[in-house]
Amino acid sequence: MTAHALQRDPIFPALRLIAGKKLSVDDIYPRLFDAILEQRIVPASRFTEESLGETFGVSRSVIRRVLAKLSHQQVVILRPNQRAQVATPDRQQAQQILEARRLTEMTVVRLACTHAKPEQVRQLRELILMEQECLVRDQRAAAIRLSGEFHLKLAVIAGNGPLAQFLNSLVPLTSLVIAQYETQPCNGCAWQEHQTIVDALERRDIIQAQAMMARHLDHLQHRLASYLTT
Repeated sequence: MTAHALQRDPIFPALRLIAGKKLSVDDIYPRLFDAILEQRIVPASRFTEESLGETFGVSRSVIRRVLAKLSHQQVVILRPNQRAQVATPDRQQAQQILEARRLTEMTVVRLACTHAKPEQVRQLRELILMEQECLVRDQRAAAIRLSGEFHLKLAVIAGNGPLAQFLNSLVPLTSLVIAQYETQPCNGCAWQEHQTIVDALERRDIIQAQAMMARHLDHLQHRLASYLTT
């Protein structure tokens, strides 16, 4: 499939292909995730490795690795001999996810304050800038995904592998819940709250960093309150 054909695809955003360069898993993953978050691929729809491979101009094995990553993050459901399907977290699952994140991320931010290196702080600020730019361009799905990546990066900085792995199964699913059920979209508070967390992190102020994280998660819970309580 040509780059021109890809740009006409009604589901996926335009792709800038480099002549002679195949798209990688890292190229395809954010585009597919964004399409899910924007509900251009809805929970009821099922998509095949073959159709996705044709869309992105890659082999089914590459698509299989992308779907495996999304499945590990619980965003996509994979069953033997069935097409992939977008997950639909229920209220109880969403509430439990938020509770688990609160317990985990308070520890993560404490460890990150101890271990953060200047280069890692710079990477966090770059993620925040990208998130902000997406909001300015009204690219809400990409902003939600980047917000999640901020939290996953914090977990990497914390230097605790099991905690990072655990969050990797919670944060993307939270992004899906936000995209599907948020009734009052946040148009800027998320990246601003991320900024306050990084500022405290850079100062190695554990108390302030945890306070800002708790406040951030409180706001996230509030944004989903209508869904969680109905």
